[in-house]
Amino acid sequence: MIQLRVLSGKQAGSQTVVRHFPFRIGRTAQNDLQIEDDGVWDSHLTLELNRENKRITLAVAPNAFAAVNNHAVQSAPLKNGDVISFGSAKIQFWLAAVKQRGLRLRELFVWIILIAVTVAQFFLIYWLLK
Repeated sequence: MIQLRVLSGKQAGSQTVVRHFPFRIGRTAQNDLQIEDDGVWDSHLTLELNRENKRITLAVAPNAFAAVNNHAVQSAPLKNGDVISFGSAKIQFWLAAVKQRGLRLRELFVWIILIAVTVAQFFLIYWLLK
């Protein structure tokens, strides 16, 4: 999953998880991430999933200004850790932490097999010494 961290402005410190594409960012309530800082347009940015090259792309509204890592862009592929500046707001594009599934059942299975092999070896040694 994709995560956006707001680095500056009124919502600094907040985090949003991107669960669908396109993901719209702007001032109005119709956007998926609403940021009401100075210089932010009603519909300023859109994050899109490019299925051909399997990348997340930032698209900036016509005549709006945005920068990725302090380089002005109209459209740009995003990488983990990129900082997006638009208006007086800054957000960071980040890959959300992945939850690891529990491994207890697998570990229990391995221990059972090890114990079974050990018991079988003791039985074989006993049988051969008879």
